[in-house]
Amino acid sequence: MEQALQAEDPKFATAMRGADLRRRYVRRAVLSGIAFVLGIVLLMTGAVIQLIPLGVAGFVVMLISAWLGVTAWRRTPEATGDEGDIPNISPGSPRRQRRSGRQRHDGTFMQRMEERWRHRRERGYGN
Repeated sequence: MEQALQAEDPKFATAMRGADLRRRYVRRAVLSGIAFVLGIVLLMTGAVIQLIPLGVAGFVVMLISAWLGVTAWRRTPEATGDEGDIPNISPGSPRRQRRSGRQRHDGTFMQRMEERWRHRRERGYGN
């Protein structure tokens, strides 16, 4: 049934899928925030009553919840302002591609280093 909807109206199917993802990731980020606060409470309680394992457990809860919250926040699709129109975040879309300032060069590490050295020498750096 989902495939039939995708074939019949791909824009609507994408919008519905995106809205569900947005709700899920926002909920996950909020729950991670609550867990982070719980971790702070555990950490402080462990420090006050001088129970080290409780403090360590609170710190671990804080770390895990912060990591989960940040990943959920980054994955949340952005609303475009149009009613019900959520951008496509399929694996091939530009939003999902990693942005890297470095270009991929062919060759081994040593070949790339030799090329950089040659460029420096040609530009006059190092003199």
